[in-house]
Amino acid sequence: MSKRIIIGVAGGSASGKTSLAKRLKREFEETNSVVIIRQDDYYKDQAEMTMEERLKVNYDHPFAFDNDLLAKHLGQLRNGQTVDMPTYDFIEYTRSSVIEKLEPHDVIVVEGLFVLEDEAIREHLDIKLFVDTPADVRFIRRLNRDVRDRGRSLDSVITQYMNTVRLMHDQFIEPSKRYADVIVPEGGKNEVAVDLLTTKIGSIIKMNML
Repeated sequence: MSKRIIIGVAGGSASGKTSLAKRLKREFEETNSVVIIRQDDYYKDQAEMTMEERLKVNYDHPFAFDNDLLAKHLGQLRNGQTVDMPTYDFIEYTRSSVIEKLEPHDVIVVEGLFVLEDEAIREHLDIKLFVDTPADVRFIRRLNRDVRDRGRSLDSVITQYMNTVRLMHDQFIEPSKRYADVIVPEGGKNEVAVDLLTTKIGSIIKMNML
């Protein structure tokens, strides 16, 4: 039976979590051994709420996520089961109608704000990473991303950052750093960290091929 490994990548908003996860996946593109799960796709379904109600939700609080479902899916994937993974619509502020069939892989990388904060998720992680990036860099990245990719206005991004993002980071995300096995400055741009992780992942894949 193959030994599957689950890697958690946490960190503040726009810290470089996704870049690091994609970099690791790209290193093993030929073997198709690595799959990425985004915690963002596990935002709670809000289809029964009006848009006005959805806009009032604090999306930077752990309660905004269905972490129980994510933890359940991680357990099923480790046991070799295929899961129906939800996807999230950032324009409509609720889950989309698209469900992705996710099959087990040798290496499962789960990335998100509260991957290390939530104990139920943390218990499934074999390697726990925290991407540590300065607050000003994270804010600029988030501003560019949300305006460009998520249809947000400049004012709405700034207001959300000042009212919730910064506060929730200090309250929940930054303290979760203590659970990390490795702290990675600057995410996917940290070549030393990527090389070390690639070596570890490669050894697992090699073992599974024997």
